[in-house]
Amino acid sequence: MRKNLAGIGVLICFAFMLLFPKDVFNGASKGLLLWFHTVFPTLFPFLIITNLLMSTNCIRLIARLFGPLLNKIFRVSPNGSFAIIAGFLCGYPMGAKISADLTHTKQISPQEGAYLLSFCNNTSPVFIFNFVVWKTLGKSELMIPSILILTAAPILVSFFTRRTYLKGKQAFQAPDSGWQKNTFWSFDILDHCIMDSFEVITKVGGYMILFSVLIALSENLASCFPAVQILLPVLEITNGIQLIGMSAVSFPVKYILALSLTAFGGICAAAQTQCMIQKAGFSIFPYITQKLATALVTSLLGILYLLCFA
Repeated sequence: MRKNLAGIGVLICFAFMLLFPKDVFNGASKGLLLWFHTVFPTLFPFLIITNLLMSTNCIRLIARLFGPLLNKIFRVSPNGSFAIIAGFLCGYPMGAKISADLTHTKQISPQEGAYLLSFCNNTSPVFIFNFVVWKTLGKSELMIPSILILTAAPILVSFFTRRTYLKGKQAFQAPDSGWQKNTFWSFDILDHCIMDSFEVITKVGGYMILFSVLIALSENLASCFPAVQILLPVLEITNGIQLIGMSAVSFPVKYILALSLTAFGGICAAAQTQCMIQKAGFSIFPYITQKLATALVTSLLGILYLLCFA
């Protein structure tokens, strides 16, 4: 039944693409330019350097520096501290990729990897500052409150979700295999890291182009079915925040909606995450549930901020 529904959906999408080729072209062009001018230069260098850190086992230095503190806060193993740092600083889908990579290479347990995935795959501070607050909302005074809210929400959710993964233990422990032996830097390692980074960034671009096309096609439906307009922003975070910014709702509503969508990441980010976690065997459905919970907590914190300080 699910296969039939999926097949029908693909056929409908194909029919719309034939009926509205101009919208397909404009959507694909917009997604490609957004990926090439924004996502590629922002994310690609971080992909290479994180791959190098993991391939040469240099993340043990990060673990030594930040592991003790993050272990007290999140109960993670020293190895898992790298996923927290990268996930909060580098943006989608780095948190998911690193959690899956650490699990796949047996540097952390599958339970810890699933726990890290539940709260470490987030929007980068650079995107929040530049695109959400400054470009879309146009209020630079909201930079600090916004980053604090979007950082606090997944952390608060993690305090509840970790009980499911710890299963009575006090903290996550590194697998018996421990750290891998040191691997010295070489051009072969660099070549592998670059190619892996190209594969990841190309997949991210493919999803962005696809969802930009879907948004362009869905805008035609919105003229006939106004309810579709409400669902459009959820498809892809960048286009979605732009739609929220151009909407006619009041600024407080725009702010809460933009924060919530930033916390959730959109369906496109969920699809990118599913692509990153396949090798680790994680399920995408708990992740989506946890991201929705994070979006809810974010909206509540945003409302509280507006009531108390705005």
